[in-house]
Order: sequence, then C-alpha cells, then structure tokens
Amino acid sequence: MATRQDWEIHQIDVKSAYLNATLRDDIYMRPPPGYLKEKDRGKILKLLRSLYGLKQAGFEWSEELEQFFLDAKFTRSQVDQAVYYRRTSEEHTVITVSVDDMAVMSKHPKHILKFKDQLRTRFEISDLGELTWLLGLKVERDQTARTITLSQEAYINTVLEQFHLEEANPVTMPMETGAVLTKDKDHLTGTQLKISEYSPYQRAIGSLMYAATSTRPDIAFAVSMLSQFMRDPTHAHWEAAKRVMRYLKGMKDLKLTLGAGEEGLQAFVDADWASQPHRHSISGYVVLLHGSPVAWSARKQSLIALSTAEAEYITLTSVAREVLYIQALLDELYEPIKAATIVHCDNQGAIALASNNKYHARTKHIDIRYHFVRALIQNQDLVLQYVPMDENLADAFTKPLPRPCLEILRGKMNISR
Repeated sequence: MATRQDWEIHQIDVKSAYLNATLRDDIYMRPPPGYLKEKDRGKILKLLRSLYGLKQAGFEWSEELEQFFLDAKFTRSQVDQAVYYRRTSEEHTVITVSVDDMAVMSKHPKHILKFKDQLRTRFEISDLGELTWLLGLKVERDQTARTITLSQEAYINTVLEQFHLEEANPVTMPMETGAVLTKDKDHLTGTQLKISEYSPYQRAIGSLMYAATSTRPDIAFAVSMLSQFMRDPTHAHWEAAKRVMRYLKGMKDLKLTLGAGEEGLQAFVDADWASQPHRHSISGYVVLLHGSPVAWSARKQSLIALSTAEAEYITLTSVAREVLYIQALLDELYEPIKAATIVHCDNQGAIALASNNKYHARTKHIDIRYHFVRALIQNQDLVLQYVPMDENLADAFTKPLPRPCLEILRGKMNISR
C-alpha cells in the first residue's frame, strides 16, 4: 500500500491563528482601559478580526484556513474535514490540521517547502521542522523499519503533578479484575463526594481520556467505566480514577508503534453481556492497520441485549462504521483498498446473525440501524472470521483483565517500552 512508502513529515504552527480570521458578523466591544484617546472616550469598537474567546472564532478561523487551502489548489477531505491534500502526477502532499498546528506529509521535501512558502504569504508561522512533538505526543520515526512510535510520557508526568500523585505507588493493572463500579453511594467506600469535589474528578477523567484515545488503549475500558459517573461521583470512583493514574505512573514509558506489520486493515470485536449492574452490555473493538491499533473503543451499549450473541452483533455495527471511515479515508488520500476487511469475532452466534437473515424472529426487536452490517458482508466489504476468546484483542476493551492477559494483549497491539 502507498501508506508504507517513505514520507517526509514536518510540523508548522500558525501564530495567533484566530486573529487572522475576518469576521462576517457585526460585533462590537468596549475598548480596553487606556486604549482610546481622550477625544474618543465613550466610543465602542467594531471588530474586524476574530478574537480568542469569541464563540465564532473557531468557525471563522476554519473558514479562513479553508479558503487559503482552496487558493493553494488543495482539496478538503470529504471524510475528515481537518485533512487537506494536493495530489498531481508530480506531487502527493497531505496536511492534517488541529486549530493552529499542522502536520505536513509529502514524499518529496521540495513540496513541503513549497507549501511553507505559500503559507507564509498569508500567515505568520513557526517552522518547527521534522515532526517530533504534536499535541503533547512525542513522535519518533524509524525510517529503516518504516515505523512511527507515539508516546505520552511527558503528558502523563504533567497529569500526575496536577493531581499530586508524583510519589504515589504504581500498580500493574488499571483496574482490579472483577471490579464493579456502581452509582450506589453505600457500596463499599462509595460515600458521595461533595459538590466541590466533583471538579477534580471530572478534570481527572478528562485528562485520562486524552491518553486513552491517543496512545493508551490499555486504559480505554477503565476510563470508559469511570466516565459514566461524571455527574455524581463517589469516593470509590475517585479511588478508581487515582488507580488508573497510578497505573500510568508505572507504565508511562510504554509506546505505541505504528506500521510494524504487513497485515493491512483488520479489526477485532468483543462484547461483555450484562455483567454490569445497569445490565447494559459493553462493546469493545480495535482496528489494526499494518498490525498496529489506529482506532479503538470501549463503550456501554445504549440498549439492553437479550443474549451474548445479540450484544456482539450490535458491537459489529459499531466496528463496521469505524472500518468504513478508515477505508474511505485511505481510498481518498492514498489508494483504494481492494481486499475486504477481516473482522475477528469470538461468538459463532453473532457471526451467524450477521451472515444471513434466517434468525429474523430472534432479531426483529433489534433496531434496524444495527442490521446494515449484513449488507456490508453481502457486498464483501467485510469478512467475519471466528477467533478464539483468548486470542481476541478486543477482550481488553470489555472487562478488567488479569495482569498476564493484559501484558500479552499489549504486546500483540505493539504497545511496549
């Protein structure tokens, strides 16, 4: 695939990004003290450019940036609105944008230099050279092995300092095996937190969520469970959140390596049926590209499934949407994926339900939106394959695992020191 070729990757930062955007609405403001001359006192100012803090600022900057890319002959991705590309017979450049940070990728350095010169004509920028840090992620490239390694050790240290856990004892698992968190305020040490104590808990979960969605799929299940109690947390939930941070303290040097295999695009899916007090099943999946995870999820299902097969069948719909998104993005930016994506599932009943309609009586109560996975299988966009339970990588996204199992799954997902 084209994604395996050598690319140059640089980082660019646009200075004072929002101030470059022209406002389309009439917005007025009182001048700051000392700004106006004596004769102009009492006047108000009409804003011509967006300011940080305006609710329109993000939108106006996005529109300004899109116009620049269109003028520079770039195309905005229809799949991901934060991605732009310019593809000709001589050039293939892809740019990802996060507010004012840009990662610029091209097969030839001259095309990156060309883009930087174009950007300077419109905005003041900081040229940060080859990509080493992006949004708190440390990026390391091994061009010989054609891999990219991502880590968040510096970010984890910042989180530990913020919550005064620098000296806390580390643990080897993010959540105890068999741990059950409930909203019952009398459960174990579940005394309700004071309202003033909600904020640290919510900030902690938000901080953990960034790590869980960026480079640390090994804490995705624990963070997903803890995020269900944001509105009314107890001391038991707070202790569980601190345990996840203590786990990160002991495992902060773990790195996620991308591109270490040759397997193409594949996915693993699993579900934990009705094991939680709320009786909603937990969906878990992980999508691998070249043997490394590029998308993963651990989430409570919105409806109550009546069997393990139904819970896994519903989860298949979630992973199918993610696979379609990744397929479409790769098709648009690089080249079409001709082979069907293999989805590994450890439940024969779910595979049977998804592969044909003969069990209609058993599934007629399931919302129709969950049945579109059948069409994908019939069109050969997806191929379901059975995988034994102990080889299913998605198992880590549905329940707390014992330490040996967690270590094995981390290794299979290329998460290592």
